[in-house]
Amino acid sequence: MAAPALRRATYQDVLDAPAHKVAEIVDGELFLNPRPTIGHGYSSGALFAGLHDPFGKSGDGPGGWIFIIEPELHFGRGEPDVLVPDIAGWRRERLPTIDPDAPFSTLAPDWVCETLSPSTARLDRVRKLPIYARHGVPFCWLIDPAARTLETLELDKKKTWRLTGAFADDARVKAKPFDAVTLDLSTLWSTFKTKKKTRKR
Repeated sequence: MAAPALRRATYQDVLDAPAHKVAEIVDGELFLNPRPTIGHGYSSGALFAGLHDPFGKSGDGPGGWIFIIEPELHFGRGEPDVLVPDIAGWRRERLPTIDPDAPFSTLAPDWVCETLSPSTARLDRVRKLPIYARHGVPFCWLIDPAARTLETLELDKKKTWRLTGAFADDARVKAKPFDAVTLDLSTLWSTFKTKKKTRKR
């Protein structure tokens, strides 16, 4: 006897999710993950600040972007995929203003960043990256606070992700689409406690 088909998750499942969980729908499947750790949130916030100052503000910097922390993104019609990246950015020519009361965005961003953790890395890499690609998000960054690394990805004409850079520790980075400035990677984890290394056999 065939196993019963799994019910496709709906947006009501997201609305009914516990407040202390991050709810996402990926290819019809509901995922509930814990809120980010302190280190995860610090690295995301430091990157947001490092990009928002030159790109998100009007002034002497390059400008031209709007950044939002943990926006809820809806991809597709009907019962859409619902993804929550750690940071997303839109070019201002595509999103000149935002509705501050909107619960989610249906406009695909021009850049997303996922901050990896042991509980979410597999979901971010294996399940969410293909959805971003399918809907034409041109750039994705992956930061790993535990490993102190940054990977930069760019979508090619075949909608396949191409690794354009991998950086670690205190590297100084110029990477698309924000290569107009140099990012000091050490700021993403400069205040972390140093963990004692244990010798492995």
